[in-house]
Amino acid sequence: MSTKRDYYEVLGVGRDIDESALKAAYRKQALKYHPDRNPDDKQAEEKFKEASEAYDVLRDPQKRQIYDQYGHQGLEGSGFSGFGGFDDIFSSFGSIFEDLFGFSNGGGRGRSRARRGSDLRHDLSLSFMEAAFGTETEIELNKAEACTTCDGSGCEPGTSPETCSHCQGSGQVSRSQGFFTARTTCPRCQGNGRSIPHPCQQCRGRGQVVATKKVSVKIPAGVDSGSRLRLTGEGEAGTLGGPTGDLYVFINVEAHEFFKRDNSDVICQVPISFVQAALGDSITVPTLVGEKTLKIPKGTQFGDVFRFRGEGIASLRSGRRGDQIMQVIIKTPTGLTKKQEQLLKDFAALEADKISTKLKNIFKGAAEKAAR
Repeated sequence: MSTKRDYYEVLGVGRDIDESALKAAYRKQALKYHPDRNPDDKQAEEKFKEASEAYDVLRDPQKRQIYDQYGHQGLEGSGFSGFGGFDDIFSSFGSIFEDLFGFSNGGGRGRSRARRGSDLRHDLSLSFMEAAFGTETEIELNKAEACTTCDGSGCEPGTSPETCSHCQGSGQVSRSQGFFTARTTCPRCQGNGRSIPHPCQQCRGRGQVVATKKVSVKIPAGVDSGSRLRLTGEGEAGTLGGPTGDLYVFINVEAHEFFKRDNSDVICQVPISFVQAALGDSITVPTLVGEKTLKIPKGTQFGDVFRFRGEGIASLRSGRRGDQIMQVIIKTPTGLTKKQEQLLKDFAALEADKISTKLKNIFKGAAEKAAR
């Protein structure tokens, strides 16, 4: 029993389809799976061959009648064995591929002038928290897309392009001067190798129109300023069946009023009073996900650093979160009352005796070393 798929199913059509609609269905499949648009893709090649074989049978009234009555086995019994390779397909359907891709040799597999669409760039600003935890946003783009009226062909529906008579479809013309021959782009067809006698009124023969499109962008957690995201196929449409370009989103992260970033770590400064620094205390510190208690030990000095493990930003590569690093800033009190000033003076007097004794010992030791 044959393992081939039903030809009508391959082309996605009903059994009562007419010749014109059948050709349109095949054009759609050929454009999608053409080997020039899917290089080194074996699965696409097989689908291209499968669609071509289905169209070759269903477009022929005699083969179609045999297939409708007896299926694949009936065709095999009548001597039909399909195509030997790509050359057979292009030879049989040369006019179709010339319409789709601009082949120039009139029958065999010519040079495709399909061009890839341009890549686009979009600069996106994110808040510090959006970059830290990721988000999903929508951006709006104005870009060239395939004209829906002519399916990107540039021709008025029901018409087809013609081979350029000036360059005979090569896209280039030769000019000889003495011993030298120069080849230049054909001025009549602009190198396309074909002309459009009846341009599409919607796109004026360009095959493209500028449209506004909204694109959803998923921002992964951990992006930073300078990060670049690539959205495949969201650029401008190609020409003559060429693939669509890509969209590159460049990230800029806005500054935060409290946190700063160092790779996956977040850094902040925590103000405390000199009393808290001297006697120790427990204070509440903001983190990226809420608040957390930080214990200040006795005798903490200005600039001392403390750390919350795993409270930083997730790494784009490993997913592990960095740390939150806190530097202590000791604030000098202002607006003291007379009682507070007197207490500080008494404290300073006690500290002065200690410092004075310590300095005397330092100078004494230095003098003894010098006398030796």
